[in-house]
Amino acid sequence: MQYFSLSTNVNELRIGNNSSKNIGKEIGKFVVSTMEIPWSIIKNELGKSPEKLINVTSVELSWIEKQIEDLPDFDTIVGIGGGMAIDVAKYISWKLNKRLVSIPTILSVDAFTTPAAGVRNNHDVEYLGTATPNPLIIDYNILRTAPKELNIAGVGDLFSIHTASFDWTYANSKGKSEYPFSDKAIEGGEKILEFIYNNIGSIRENNNNGLRAIVEAYISLNTICLPLDHFRIEEGSEHYLFYELEERLKRPFIHGNIIGLGIYLFSRLQNNDPKFITQMMNDSGLVYHPYSMNIDKKDLVDSLLNLKKFVGSKEKLWFTVIDDSDINIEWINENLSGLKF
Repeated sequence: MQYFSLSTNVNELRIGNNSSKNIGKEIGKFVVSTMEIPWSIIKNELGKSPEKLINVTSVELSWIEKQIEDLPDFDTIVGIGGGMAIDVAKYISWKLNKRLVSIPTILSVDAFTTPAAGVRNNHDVEYLGTATPNPLIIDYNILRTAPKELNIAGVGDLFSIHTASFDWTYANSKGKSEYPFSDKAIEGGEKILEFIYNNIGSIRENNNNGLRAIVEAYISLNTICLPLDHFRIEEGSEHYLFYELEERLKRPFIHGNIIGLGIYLFSRLQNNDPKFITQMMNDSGLVYHPYSMNIDKKDLVDSLLNLKKFVGSKEKLWFTVIDDSDINIEWINENLSGLKF
């Protein structure tokens, strides 16, 4: 895909085997935002020790601000790990105007290519600030130390184009779109989905081509969404189920997997080619069944029954099919029948 000539949030991309090696020697004094497992994998590859290590246990805004209070003098914040570690790094980069280096160790969420930090403020999702990775480092060797399903999970935030674009088109048809509608953006999203479909075997195999395909698709998504100043083609009803479940169960999920569950259910609510997108998720190896995320059937039923009320209580959530639908127990029972608990 062609993306470097377009608007993208990635200042520099280093991609390949061992591309993270000795990065610590290039970036002055640095602080690392990470977790125990990713840090254990990469710490001996950086070539230099950090001034401080932030062990990320939360993305609550109050928690991040407390970490900032204890930071020493430094030049660069390095985010190493999954979405939480990189979101904390992005927030610190923006808040303190420091250089950001992003080294994802899994591709389960697109946080490493998006400019805003996804944080929680009293458990509500907020996207704050603007931070640009310089560089973004995609090290195939590091990524393949993770279970491959954590990298495959990265397609969740790409498959969500299928349902989110439908939601935006639907909202526009009802005069409820929060932004000027863009056929060009919808077409661009369709091209990204086609690119993913064409690389589905490599993605499932977790090989270099598959890893690169996910990263390129994320960056290409930025070329569409950043000029629009929103991610309407990629976030919709499928994400709202995740928000409700996260608030209900008060625990994190592997992002792409829980989004996959939302895609499964809301492509059906939309009557939006659900068999095809489900087959694509299956072919990619995306893990989206409730049992794999320890979601009880009762909790999922309760979440779906409450979803319309939940969405209505959140002023910042965009209009989707949820707003116009009656998600009743009959629909729920029918559409949960194909899921594994």
